Amino acid sequence: MTDQPLDPRSLRDAFGAFATGVTVVTTIRPDGKPLGFTANSFTSVSLDPPLLLVCLAKTSRNFAVMTEAKGFAVNILSDSQKDVSNTFARPVEDRFATVNWEAGPYGSPVFADVSAWFDCSLENVVEAGDHVILLGRVQAFEKSELNGLGYVRGGYFTPALNAKAVSAASEGALHLSAVVERDGEVLLVGHGKSLPGCRAVSGDPLQDLKTHLEELTGLSITLGFLYSVYEDKTDGTQHIVYRAFAGEGEVKCGHFTPPSALAKQSGAGSSGSPTADILNRFATESALGNFSIYVGSETAGRVHAISQKV
Repeated sequence: MTDQPLDPRSLRDAFGAFATGVTVVTTIRPDGKPLGFTANSFTSVSLDPPLLLVCLAKTSRNFAVMTEAKGFAVNILSDSQKDVSNTFARPVEDRFATVNWEAGPYGSPVFADVSAWFDCSLENVVEAGDHVILLGRVQAFEKSELNGLGYVRGGYFTPALNAKAVSAASEGALHLSAVVERDGEVLLVGHGKSLPGCRAVSGDPLQDLKTHLEELTGLSITLGFLYSVYEDKTDGTQHIVYRAFAGEGEVKCGHFTPPSALAKQSGAGSSGSPTADILNRFATESALGNFSIYVGSETAGRVHAISQKV
């Protein structure tokens, strides 16, 4: 135990390691106009009675309206609604003009094409440090068969696409590697020519990769997003590349390189090689804050743009 204060930024990053869904919380203002904002601090609470909760910062400009409203709705966004999430996370003049919505049975705005929505009465407002907990009693709900949009470590992901991509690489020899990040830089090994990686040797490929990376670097490693899935048709090997995040300390093998230097990395194979393509793509995407998954072969495939920082 320690009495030293916790670093708020580091604590926020640690909380961000927990993967969540993405919602838009809505209500009606006293003047009759709709209000909404993106939130991922949502969870179910009880089936009997039907309760859910949303956390709201006391500094939020929506605080007064949300805590005094008769109720609110929670719209769980589907994996095709990243643009909706971004719109309601930013100060857009008329957010609701960009979505198809209607008043729910209890009165709060509910969206079309979501995974599910819940129209709630405000049951209670609970003090919780620098936030409050809005406890809602579900008055009506609707669900669809659409997959939900995920969010972790500051970016979106689509679980269905991840599963489909990994399934496509489930046959044949499997090679695992990672774009290992730390403080905005990427780890390269083998005289700066390669991403660190290994063959899958057990029934748990992710654990194989994590163990290899930690033994190779001497650092703690957290595996993150899927980044590339491709087949090397020359030898039939399936490749799966993840983003990963390294802890502090001196690296035992390799060196960390700034993304701005990745595209110029002369040792990263010839132009058009899988490693060079991955590094060039990462350099571009990290500058924009948008990340994606590549699925295909070593020569041709499709980039699914699925991750965008808010």
